[in-house]
Amino acid sequence: MPVSLPVNIEAARISNGPQIQVIYPQVFGMWNQSMEHFINQSIIHEAQQLIDMQMDEMSTTLVEMDGSFEIKNNQRNVLSLTLSNYAYHYHAAHGMTYLKSLTFDLDKRTRCSLEDLFKPGSNYVERLSELINEQIQERNIDTFEDTVTIQPDQDFYIADKTLVIYFQLYEITPYVYGFPMFPISVYEIEDIINEDSALAPMLMNN
Repeated sequence: MPVSLPVNIEAARISNGPQIQVIYPQVFGMWNQSMEHFINQSIIHEAQQLIDMQMDEMSTTLVEMDGSFEIKNNQRNVLSLTLSNYAYHYHAAHGMTYLKSLTFDLDKRTRCSLEDLFKPGSNYVERLSELINEQIQERNIDTFEDTVTIQPDQDFYIADKTLVIYFQLYEITPYVYGFPMFPISVYEIEDIINEDSALAPMLMNN
């Protein structure tokens, strides 16, 4: 199996006066220029979506907005990252943060959805929901509903041998819990992972 080198990443910035400072990643130096362009445009689009969401959320004046990113996986031809955006509006009780993620299969040259990671008909929604509810019980997380069920396109990222399913602020828990994140080992769900998906290479032991 050929060695899969990490993608080169640099930070870019969207600035609009002292109020808006958004930093986001861009890839460079890829041999496939069309894939490089696709990844970068996808990231820019998502970063702008977060900005627009924050601006539309409140009618009062924006005091500050800070955006940042984290690279969660950059190996085995899989790039997975998160974009966060915090904004505080005048007279708001507190600031609001949104988190979004993007996962790319560099081998297939596509952006992955959660559904893409699993075999057709595997009922991954029910399986992942069960594992998440087990963690909620073990970790004593106070949720709005007694049982949590993920959406078919629930937010996620890949981090080495872990699939992390997460929820937005207020989505299933009070604000104090922040972003509820549920790491699931790929070995717990090995039987339903699509062998041609971006999650499959994480099962390899080499």
